[in-house]
Amino acid sequence: MSKPFRERNPVIIGAISLAVIAALVMAAFRAEDLPLIGGGDTYYAAFTEAGGLKANDEVRVAGVRVGKVQEVTLDGGHVRVEFTVDRGVDFGRDTGANIKVKTLLGAMYLALVPNGTGQLEEGAEIPASRTNSPYDVVEAFSGLADTSERIDTDQLATSLDTLASLMESTPEEFQGALRGMSALSQNIAARDEQLNELLGNMQKVSKVLADRNGDLITLMEDGDKLFRALVSRREAVHNLLVATSRLSTELTALVQETRDDLAPALDHLDSVLDMLRKNQENLDNSLRLMAPFYRVFANTLGNGPWFDTYIQNLPPVPQIGGR
Repeated sequence: MSKPFRERNPVIIGAISLAVIAALVMAAFRAEDLPLIGGGDTYYAAFTEAGGLKANDEVRVAGVRVGKVQEVTLDGGHVRVEFTVDRGVDFGRDTGANIKVKTLLGAMYLALVPNGTGQLEEGAEIPASRTNSPYDVVEAFSGLADTSERIDTDQLATSLDTLASLMESTPEEFQGALRGMSALSQNIAARDEQLNELLGNMQKVSKVLADRNGDLITLMEDGDKLFRALVSRREAVHNLLVATSRLSTELTALVQETRDDLAPALDHLDSVLDMLRKNQENLDNSLRLMAPFYRVFANTLGNGPWFDTYIQNLPPVPQIGGR
């Protein structure tokens, strides 16, 4: 029968616990080397020069970190770079690689340029024909230092003196152009903040246009439909305009032909309207007084085939031959 846990040797238990903790810590620090959660797929790339790339530098695809450089070694006449890429990152069989500058302090990274179909096989090497190395700034400055040491300072001083003497006899127009260029550069430097604000606003406008890209496309499509409808109705619009022109011509001819007859009629119509305006009050009174007459007349004739009426102040008809 096994002993209870509390009765076991605490020294042994503590030693085992420390060993387990140390193993876990080491596994945490070396997690990328583990087989299940480890460092991804391994690839190689050949460069004509290292370009400052070193182990543990980043590997990026479209600016996104997808792995790191494992080793940079010299292999014959070229540099062989071993790097790992996270599993699940797809890039074609014809993928290229470039060494690019990460920071101004000289940090570099390896940029993969996906190309082709399928997936680059694990362990494959990207040939030097599909790789590019950056321009070595340190080497350029070293070359500049060597070149500067070979400069004939006496000859350079003589050249500068000659240039200064030539500038003294420079035409006034050229000096004015130089002063204008200087003033222009000063104005641009003074408006630096405004130029930055202008560029920022232009960026906002471009962002709004990009966000409304769908609306702009819809507007253009609707405009295209409108123009297509106008083109399809062009014949109808043309016929309408032609008919309108003919109607205008015929009306003009009609007015010209009937001008002699219309002129007296219009003159008499004007006099009739003047008379009606002058007797407007009498006409209103006549219409108002005719209303009772028409009501009595309607009541009189509304009793059937006969009508009831009487004549006022007429004496009765005498009876003849009465009983």
